[in-house]
Amino acid sequence: MDFTLYLGDYAYSSWSLRGWLLLDAFGVPFTTRYANMNTAAFETLRAEMAPSRLVPALAVSDGVRAPVIVWDSLAIAETVHDHFPQAGIWPVGASARPVARSIAAEMHSGFTALRNACPMNMRRAYKGFVVSDDVQADLARLSELWGHARARNTSDGPYLFGAFSAVDAFFAPVASRITTYNLPMAEDDLSYVAAVLGHPSVRRWRAMGIADQHLQSHYEFDYDDRPNPHDPEVTGTAVTGKPSTNAHCPFSGKDVAPDSLVEVQGRVIGFCNTFCRDKVAADPMAWPEAAALLR
Repeated sequence: MDFTLYLGDYAYSSWSLRGWLLLDAFGVPFTTRYANMNTAAFETLRAEMAPSRLVPALAVSDGVRAPVIVWDSLAIAETVHDHFPQAGIWPVGASARPVARSIAAEMHSGFTALRNACPMNMRRAYKGFVVSDDVQADLARLSELWGHARARNTSDGPYLFGAFSAVDAFFAPVASRITTYNLPMAEDDLSYVAAVLGHPSVRRWRAMGIADQHLQSHYEFDYDDRPNPHDPEVTGTAVTGKPSTNAHCPFSGKDVAPDSLVEVQGRVIGFCNTFCRDKVAADPMAWPEAAALLR
């Protein structure tokens, strides 16, 4: 069974982030089709994934019949779970799984004040955002749901039900919003936010958002910036004219391009294109293929 995932802007598309996590975080093999929203390329992408109108969408193919298009992130979660029941998409347990599904469904359909006032922007960390009463009510509900999940959790791990599961994928964009807008939350909740944003798949997604650099003006605000507390400890710098330790791109196997080199702590590694260069520069240790070359 082959999966193709259709995605929009890495920095801004909260729904795309959920779709990515529902596969990447669980080791499910897939390929991607990507375009920035509000572009001609995105309209081409939408034609490919019809009848879905929005990202994410998942094309499921058995190699014989025409692919089945699955849209809506909840439907994608259940489809992936059907094909990979041992992957851990949903937590195990007669009480944990239905509670996780309930919480994910509420996130999927609710929190409109928070969504509208604080659109996802994984590149930015602001200061000076004023929290309205409606946004504060959404934050209080988040804290209530997360506390309810933690009270029922009997497994080890920093996520709502121990190990990372689909419910955490659904809250990943919220974790990003809390950081971007410096929203007030209790210490237990901020610890959960840190765990979600520290997940390798979330880190990889954010690194791609930094590398993409496409701006959507309606997601950008004029608040002052502040340091992002979840920035990686190790970053890289794009360089040219230096010899790389590798001759072939660790992602594609193609020859290293002279304009696609990254220096990390004095070590230069190369890639076949500038996007891979920049996503690795943003967070080198989030990419196992790159981290292996740096050890």
